[in-house]
Amino acid sequence: MQHIVLKKGLLTGIIFLLSFSALAQDHYVISSTYLTKPDSIVVYKPHAVDADKQYPVLYLMHGYAGNYKQWSNIIDLQHYADQFGWFIVCPDGEYESWYIESKVKSKSQYASFFFNDLIPYIQKNYPVSNKNVFISGLSMGGHGALYLFSKHPELFLAAGSTSGVVDLTQISYLDSSLEKVLGSKYANRPEWESNSVLNLADHWPTNKPIIVDCGLQDALYHSNLILKNKLEKLQIPVTFISQPGTHNRAYWAKSIDYHFLFFNKILQGL
Repeated sequence: MQHIVLKKGLLTGIIFLLSFSALAQDHYVISSTYLTKPDSIVVYKPHAVDADKQYPVLYLMHGYAGNYKQWSNIIDLQHYADQFGWFIVCPDGEYESWYIESKVKSKSQYASFFFNDLIPYIQKNYPVSNKNVFISGLSMGGHGALYLFSKHPELFLAAGSTSGVVDLTQISYLDSSLEKVLGSKYANRPEWESNSVLNLADHWPTNKPIIVDCGLQDALYHSNLILKNKLEKLQIPVTFISQPGTHNRAYWAKSIDYHFLFFNKILQGL
């Protein structure tokens, strides 16, 4: 276990496919039986791609009220794709899907979309490895990354979360959003708890490394610290990074670096 404290210092239709060769990006919109509307996806790929090689792939999930472009508005994803030689996939989480399987909204089955539509499409159309697969995200996307990891940990080499909402019952101002997919917080509290990463972690394998970080001034810091302590007790390999910062893009612009480096070390066997 590692705790690092840092100081300041199914696919039903492709509507369109646009390739931006100068940026080595592909953008497409797909329809799915699992979602209320077509989902936008952007794929960043290294400029020099060998079709005979299998590349690592990172799924990067956006936060609440964001979209598939959020991460590209925070960091230069093309730079990261070129630097590490990875494919980076940014799907749209439908503003507030929370990336879960909803029991109250039949067309909000994000995990089904992710595993039955998105991953198969990426693996079919790009030279990516089906073993060197990572997932991470910010805020709602941090929850989403670890939630999706919980559903099929065997598909991922490692997973991460930055500023993740790991306890869905914690932040009251998000209740109205979460009630759209989980129902009333008071009438359906067991549903809220069973979908929270803090409880899903009880069933995680002990051979999959996890990276979790949160800013020291973030309202979510305490719940992330609880998650870190729980993972240690469960003997799940976790790297926990705490550093000055709050819940904003300035923090995520620096925190995501550690996720890339963490995943890269795993690939290098370090």
